[in-house]
Amino acid sequence: MRRRSEDRGLRGQKTGRLAALRAGGGRGNRGIGSSVSSNLCPLKCFLSLLLAFVLSACQRPALHHQESYVFGTRVEILVAGVEEARARSATSAVLREFDRLYRDYHAWRSSPLGDLNKALAEGRTLEVSDEMAALLGDAKRLSALSDGLFDPGIGRLIGAWGFQSDTFRETPPDPSALADWRENRAGIADLEIDGRRIGSRSRHVSLDLGGYLKGYALDRAAAILRERGIENALINVGGNIMALGDKNGEPWIVGIAHPRQPGPLATLKLYDGEAIGTSGDYQRFFEFDGRRYCHLLDPESGEPVRHTQALTVLISPRPGAGTLSDALSKPLFIAGDHWPGLAEKLGVDQALRVDAAGKITVSPKMRERLEFTDGAPGAVEIPLPATRFRR
Repeated sequence: MRRRSEDRGLRGQKTGRLAALRAGGGRGNRGIGSSVSSNLCPLKCFLSLLLAFVLSACQRPALHHQESYVFGTRVEILVAGVEEARARSATSAVLREFDRLYRDYHAWRSSPLGDLNKALAEGRTLEVSDEMAALLGDAKRLSALSDGLFDPGIGRLIGAWGFQSDTFRETPPDPSALADWRENRAGIADLEIDGRRIGSRSRHVSLDLGGYLKGYALDRAAAILRERGIENALINVGGNIMALGDKNGEPWIVGIAHPRQPGPLATLKLYDGEAIGTSGDYQRFFEFDGRRYCHLLDPESGEPVRHTQALTVLISPRPGAGTLSDALSKPLFIAGDHWPGLAEKLGVDQALRVDAAGKITVSPKMRERLEFTDGAPGAVEIPLPATRFRR
């Protein structure tokens, strides 16, 4: 079995401060050259100003970087433009919130979400927190919009494949287990939400928010940072990334991971409020008899998807952008060649797909922003205008 870390999807790329200082020095040299022909007083004044400029640049607060391991993956926060103590206080508050979300919404441990799953399996309803009720309502809405390809209610199927564990097994499930799941198929569409009281039409519903929660964590992180006066930051939760402001006057730059080679497939600038997320078959998978089985499951067939290596979505600034960057990459990944039509239905106009053969298709708006590396596989093709999605 081979597994790879989930945080390989996207990484913030740091640019050197040395280049900026060299540019400033170049302008200073031209100023000195124009002053030498007059007298020493202007030269001394200019040198004093130049020294003050360089000192000011050197004293600019450095990037603050803090990371942890939550949600089964690495999380990173970069903060620009504020002093270290203030940045550390804000990022620590974010990490505490991540820990809370992980505790409350872990589907496979003792947690409020686990309590709800137990109640649903017993045919009972349960009153949950306002937050959980809102998250489940939103997840159910997104599932319906994606024609069920995004379905956080298939926890039993995930359990059958063993992908809920950090050390999942190396073999596919017994065919009888998949047959039983197909016969008693249930999903989040069966969930009944009445205010804070949650029930289900089927006892086979089992909720797992793993394909939703990392994006929601981005939105919570952005809210906490802004509440604490942090305007410039980059938040990475296992490859789902959101940008706040910029990095000392320059856009944040992130890379889209190559699904089969080290390093990025492409890079792009990420602007204030934008969020980007990738679903890939290289993040959690095992190989058996020469075949790759990834953790991205088609709710209709009950099988791991084989036709796609990676799919990236870029979400424009809007409420819940982080959540959408996580949730919407999944149904587009599962949709395969039909992804342009589903992207249109989901309101996603910036997306990139790498299919099983390594061929890249990319939406026109996304193509305008990408800088592909030399290792980009195959030819880049821009899909024709999307037609109505049909499953």
